[in-house]
Amino acid sequence: MPSGPAFLFDLDGTLVDSVYQHVLAWRDALESAGIELAVWRIHRRIGMSGGLFVNALLRETGRELKPEQAAKIMQVHGAAYARMVHEVRPLPGARELLAYLTRMGVPWAIGTSGRMESAKQTLALLDIPPDVPIITRDQVEYAKPDPDLFVAGAQRLGVRVEDSVVVGDSVWDLLAARRARALGVGLLSGGYGADELERAGAYRVYQDPADLMQHLDEVGLRTGSLTAE
Repeated sequence: MPSGPAFLFDLDGTLVDSVYQHVLAWRDALESAGIELAVWRIHRRIGMSGGLFVNALLRETGRELKPEQAAKIMQVHGAAYARMVHEVRPLPGARELLAYLTRMGVPWAIGTSGRMESAKQTLALLDIPPDVPIITRDQVEYAKPDPDLFVAGAQRLGVRVEDSVVVGDSVWDLLAARRARALGVGLLSGGYGADELERAGAYRVYQDPADLMQHLDEVGLRTGSLTAE
C-alpha cells in the first residue's frame, strides 16, 4: 500500500490542455463589451475566478462595468468556450497519472475555478472514477486564489488539506495552496514559467502530468517502482 499525501488537482492547464481556448474565449467575451486586450494580458489572469478575472482586467483598462455587464461577459465567455471545447485534449500523462493514483489507492480530487457547466466536457476526457470528488466554482463561496476549492476537496476525501499536495499550473493555484497550508507543486503546461511558480510557492515544478508521474517520490508518495506498474 502507498504511504504519503492525497492529491488535489487543478483542471485547466494541469490535466487538460485548455488554457489557450479559455484565453481566446475571454478575448471574445471582452470584445463583446467593447474591451480590447492583448491575449498575453488575458493569459496572466487565467486560473482566477471569473469575477476576479473580469475585475482585474477592468482595473488594468480603467473601465468600470455594472454587475449585469460583468455577468454578461462571463456568459459570453462560457458560450465561446463551448464552441472551442472540441479542441481540448488531456495533457500528456494526465489519464495515466490519475489511473495510477487510483490503482495504488492514493486519494485524489479535482478543484476548478470553472463552473460545472463549462468543466463537464473536459472532465469527461479524463476517465474519472465516479467516487472521485470534483469541486467546481458552483460549490464554494470563493474560487482561486482563495483556498476554498482545495479545502473542500480535502474535506470530501476525508483528509487534512495540510497533508495534501496541490498540483496546479498557475500562480493562482499555488497561492491558493499556500493559503491552505498544503504543499504546492507546479506544472509548466499552463504557460507560466518555473520562476513564477516557485515564487508563488511551488515546492517542485514539472513539465506536465507525465513528468510529475516520474517524480512522485519527490513529493512524498512511496509506491514502489513506477516502471513495474
